[in-house]
Amino acid sequence: MPSGISYSGSRRSLSLGLLIAVNFLPVLGVLFLNWDVAALMVLYWSENLVIGFYTIAKMLLKSPIGGLFSALFFCVHYGGFCAVHGLFILTMLINPDAEMITGDPWPLWLVFIQLLVSVVQQVLSYAPPDWLLAFFALWVSHGASLILNYMRGGERDRLSVGQLMAAPYARIVVLHLAVLFGGIAVMAMGQPLGMLLVLVFLKIVVDVGFHLREHWKLSQ
Repeated sequence: MPSGISYSGSRRSLSLGLLIAVNFLPVLGVLFLNWDVAALMVLYWSENLVIGFYTIAKMLLKSPIGGLFSALFFCVHYGGFCAVHGLFILTMLINPDAEMITGDPWPLWLVFIQLLVSVVQQVLSYAPPDWLLAFFALWVSHGASLILNYMRGGERDRLSVGQLMAAPYARIVVLHLAVLFGGIAVMAMGQPLGMLLVLVFLKIVVDVGFHLREHWKLSQ
């Protein structure tokens, strides 16, 4: 296995700094833009889409041919996973009557992609305009990590296509279970400002922990 490049110094500072800065944007949303639990959960869910996009990019950068077939499978499997997750958030926090699919079902496994498209459309119809800035910041943060850690940090040489495809699931399950249960607790208390901020900081702590663990392990 190729030796890693130590996850320290300027690479660690920049990568981690961007992650923390982006995660602090919801603090501004809560304090100055009246974001509620639903707005926070929609933003955190949308990060799944960003992670999925960059996971596909990593697989194709690793192996343009083999990665392509894995990426197609990933789109269906991960896309369906994200769609069900998003639908749950929609029906629980935004619109109890949200529809799974509008129109005729797409053929075979493409129905999972159709479900994801339907959920994304409904989420975007709810999201406040200022939410788009935070969403764009997520793209920048994960894109910077792609360059700093995956390309320049040598992680591309240490991970197989299969490992890349499996990586998002563990992070998403743990992170979003923590955020989801935290969100339910905040709703039960009437969404006080202090508890909304606690929810944001909970996400920051879990996210930073996963980030450090993942990149530090690959640098050894």
